[in-house]
Amino acid sequence: MVSATVVRGTAVTAAVVSLLAVPAHAASLAPGATTRAEASAAALPKPDVTGLWNVLRTVRGQGAPGVMARLDDGGSVHWAATGVADRGTGRKISNTDRFRIGSVTKIFSAVVLLQLADEKKLKLDAPVNRYLPGLLPDDRITVRHVLSHRSGLHDYTNEMFARTVPGFEAVRKKVFTYRQLVNRSLSKARTTKPGGAYSYSNTNFVVAGMLIEKLTGHSVRTEYKNRIIEPLHLRDTFYVHPGTQIPGRHARGYLTPDAAGTALVDATEQTASWAQSAGAVISTTRDLNTFLSTLLGGRLTSRAQLAQMQRWVPSGTKQEYGLGLRRRHLSCGISVYGHTGAVQGYYTYAFASKDGKRSLAALANTSNNGTVLNSMLGTLESAFCGKQAK
Repeated sequence: MVSATVVRGTAVTAAVVSLLAVPAHAASLAPGATTRAEASAAALPKPDVTGLWNVLRTVRGQGAPGVMARLDDGGSVHWAATGVADRGTGRKISNTDRFRIGSVTKIFSAVVLLQLADEKKLKLDAPVNRYLPGLLPDDRITVRHVLSHRSGLHDYTNEMFARTVPGFEAVRKKVFTYRQLVNRSLSKARTTKPGGAYSYSNTNFVVAGMLIEKLTGHSVRTEYKNRIIEPLHLRDTFYVHPGTQIPGRHARGYLTPDAAGTALVDATEQTASWAQSAGAVISTTRDLNTFLSTLLGGRLTSRAQLAQMQRWVPSGTKQEYGLGLRRRHLSCGISVYGHTGAVQGYYTYAFASKDGKRSLAALANTSNNGTVLNSMLGTLESAFCGKQAK
């Protein structure tokens, strides 16, 4: 049974964010001030809400049990959902459902480290080994290299999930230490010299988690909570590792096996310990939009550190990578900022305009389905480019 909703309403997110308690080092604007980014955002085309719904319907037909999206645009919010959150009960998926956000977690980790840089506890161009002596085999690998995927550290997940379902079942209930994951990476040759070309690796953000815990003396969970989740009132965002449950109402996640035609595997319950600070956060479309809007609006770090986050290196076709943040160039010439996430059972897109005034978060509760992942890019086209001339 397929359900669908497309709703437009009045959003309170933008107003609420402006009143949040934010870190002391966050940037601020004089009353009435307008940045160049805000001026360009005002010129964004009107979003194509019908087109957004059509993308979701297409993704649903490509094998996702359920798919949803939320678009926050100034004083308005649009949301849509189709399919089911739970194949067993048939419960319809909703934008109130929580889900695993995968690598969108990397933005959380980067923000914490940039705040620590603002607090003079960290230098981006200092060697990682200055803070974690002896961890890495090369003193030339800096914090910046790690956060921009230019460390050359091999991605241990390549071998871990070479066979999708068996690989997942082997780690579903395991609890790894950060060092165990790093050691898996170091057993393989590095992909580039420090500071070389972009090469995506989850190992980098495992190292980021280690840096957070060493520099603060607290767990990653505590730092996410104290620096991001509580100040922004993200009531549906959690880091439960090594717990296996998603708290409260949530969408179940379904992993697509490698063999075509094989039944989907329910991957909802897992430690996500293989990912941790690289991909273990749980959230909702609402909270992700609030987070990105606040970040890009300059309310989580100083302007200087936000600028560092947006020092781009090429990272693929029509996209670049900064420090835990990705920039995508859309067909209409507009660029959006955020991250994608893939964790067993879930695909996430979370992006916003340069000033954060328009944000889009979308979720399909399946993974290992490249057709679905690629089609979800269409949510950005509809949200930020609007209706395209034919």
